[in-house]
This record gives sequence, structure tokens and C-alpha cells, in this order.
Amino acid sequence: MSSLKKTLMQKGMKLMSDPRVMKMMQDERVMKAVMAAMSVPGKAQSLAKEQLENVAKAMALATESEVKDLRRTVRKLEDELSKMKHDGSEKGSSKSASGTKKSSAAE
Repeated sequence: MSSLKKTLMQKGMKLMSDPRVMKMMQDERVMKAVMAAMSVPGKAQSLAKEQLENVAKAMALATESEVKDLRRTVRKLEDELSKMKHDGSEKGSSKSASGTKKSSAAE
């Protein structure tokens, strides 16, 4: 694949150095057409993604972005829970340590 890309790049650079092509590329209409042609794949991809999301919603399925959001939320909640457990175990161990001191002082 890379050899094909290299070949195309070399041919393209050779074409761009041709004075006739350079003159044509200076034409504003040609440049607009080239830019429009280059934006077609991105537009097609975004349109396909929108249509896929619409179908997923119509079928009551979760989209990829919704699943990512849910995973992120679950990860945050798990982190908070582990932090709360850790903080609770520290408080519990300090209470039990102070509780043993009080019971030994009462004897």
C-alpha cells in the first residue's frame, strides 16, 4: 500500500511541476472544485454516521457515543466508590484503635 502511495505522490508532484497544470491550478474555479472534491469523503462519512445513529435510535439501540459516555460514567462511579471505601476503612481503623485505648484505660 505504501508503494502505491509513494508512486501516486511522485506522479502528483511531477504533474504539479508541469506549467500547464500550474496555470490551471491558479484558476479559482478549479481550486474550488478540487476543494469540494476533497471534502466529499468527510461529508459522506458524517452523513453515514448520522444515518446510523438515527437507525440505532429508531431500533432503541445505544449508539457508540452513548456507550462511551456510559462507560466513562461507570468508571467515575467506581473510582468514587473505591475512594469512599478507602476513606471509610481509614476512619474505621482509627476508631477501633482509639476504642481499644479507651477500653484499656477504663480497666
